[in-house]
Amino acid sequence: MVQKEGEKQRIPVKIQIAEQQYSKAEVKEMFERVIRRMDTLILGENKSFDRVEQNLNLLAKVPDEPVEVTWELDRYDVMNIKGEIQKPKLRETGTVVNISAVLTYTEDETKQARYQCAVCVYPQKLTKEEMENQSIVREIQRKEKEEREHPFFYLPEKVGDQTLTYYRKMQDRGLVLIIMGVLVGILLKALDKQNQEKKMAERKNQMILDYPDIVNKLTLYMGAGMTVKRAWKKIAEDYKRLRDITGIRYAYEEMCSSCHEMDSGVAESSCYENYGRRCDVQAYVRLGALLSQNLRKGTKGLTQLLKAEALQAFEDRKANARKRGEEAGTKLLLPMFLMLSVVLVIVIVPAFLSMQM
Repeated sequence: MVQKEGEKQRIPVKIQIAEQQYSKAEVKEMFERVIRRMDTLILGENKSFDRVEQNLNLLAKVPDEPVEVTWELDRYDVMNIKGEIQKPKLRETGTVVNISAVLTYTEDETKQARYQCAVCVYPQKLTKEEMENQSIVREIQRKEKEEREHPFFYLPEKVGDQTLTYYRKMQDRGLVLIIMGVLVGILLKALDKQNQEKKMAERKNQMILDYPDIVNKLTLYMGAGMTVKRAWKKIAEDYKRLRDITGIRYAYEEMCSSCHEMDSGVAESSCYENYGRRCDVQAYVRLGALLSQNLRKGTKGLTQLLKAEALQAFEDRKANARKRGEEAGTKLLLPMFLMLSVVLVIVIVPAFLSMQM
């Protein structure tokens, strides 16, 4: 943007900056530098020009230099203009190929330099395995030529002493599908595990919420003169009657299972202990142990212990409610920050645009 003195209007101007022009001395130095690099640049995977078995890298432009390269060879039957070796014309004793290149300064085509070298090209030395592979390919090609007039082409079953087995080449699409299938399987497994953990957490939270009610009901029924077993079955029966209304409550379901254990002949004390272990919540483990111990020692004082347990459960429930409320407040922080960011953008962007004008 250009602004004239005394005027508020700014005029947009596009300027194209050309590359830096070299002086004659700098061009000469650049060509010398490039020629020193050429041997390394064109060798490719070969170790020296005295024995060239791999393709040369006859590049068209020198990296990091404003120089274009044009190549000339005296044996195009041995190597083409790209540096690729023509294998049918190679000899075991080696073939000398003279290579020359014209280096041209891209900013001034009149400024040029010449690079020359000679390479000795040999057939590539093959390992035993590579030679065997080549013999298999040659045999297949020979077989194909012999059976061109037939409607079917039968691949050779043996080459020399080796028995051959053929397979279709796996397409990239098939490999991608396999990888995607494996990834999807892993993700589904992880999702299933996450869902199971989520269900277990929901089950545990539901049991913690139901614990004060269960203890209060036990205290009420036992205070009315019921035995522990009768109070336990009364709570389970009431739950079964109202299950369609309240839905499944895991703690009560485990109480029903304990009732079935009692009816099948399992000791009452063992049923209470098993109940705590199945619930896998510390409060229920404590309740099961409390009922089992007092059943062995006698139920004297059990009502007072249950009242104390009910008060403690109620306090735990209030603490749990406060904790869940704090967690909910923490989860709301991210949406609040996002809303704050939107408000800042709405306020700042118009102000910034007005300053530009």
